[in-house]
Amino acid sequence: MKKITLLFLIFIANTAIAQEKMTTNKGIINFEASVPFFEEVKAINKKIACVLITKTGEITCFAIIKNFQFERSLMEEHFNKNYMQSHRFPKAIFKGRIEKFDLKNIDSNATEYQITGKITMHGKSKKIIVLGTIKKGVQGIELNTNFPLNTDDFKIEIPFIVRSKVSKNVNTQLYCILQ
Repeated sequence: MKKITLLFLIFIANTAIAQEKMTTNKGIINFEASVPFFEEVKAINKKIACVLITKTGEITCFAIIKNFQFERSLMEEHFNKNYMQSHRFPKAIFKGRIEKFDLKNIDSNATEYQITGKITMHGKSKKIIVLGTIKKGVQGIELNTNFPLNTDDFKIEIPFIVRSKVSKNVNTQLYCILQ
């Protein structure tokens, strides 16, 4: 009887804790820094980790820079070695808060929220405010946001020889399903 009671209490405690924190390690970040009339510059990372504290709306997203994949391996090599210096700065982190977030108000209709926080990459941090949509999906809470990042804000050098072929303004999209 003691074992059954103990298992029941562990199950209840685990369920209560699970309701306070939602996570994923399968989030997706796309970015594009293309310039018209030149080769497309875009990449995808399908291994983004995100944690949402449902009581406070605090959110943290974590990306390993080397996990960005490009269509061309040479572009990926230059991205890691010359631009992002992923051997020195292996990760990018966003820590912030979803304003006016309340899990009880999330349903199957996408609702727009303001997300404020600080993104750190390439050894530099910048406060940002972005808009994102949140809705309840079949597999969990879906978060989708699009926002621009400027390479100058993070001291990411674009070599002179390709400066006209790569945009300093990088269109970024994050999508994840939190469970």
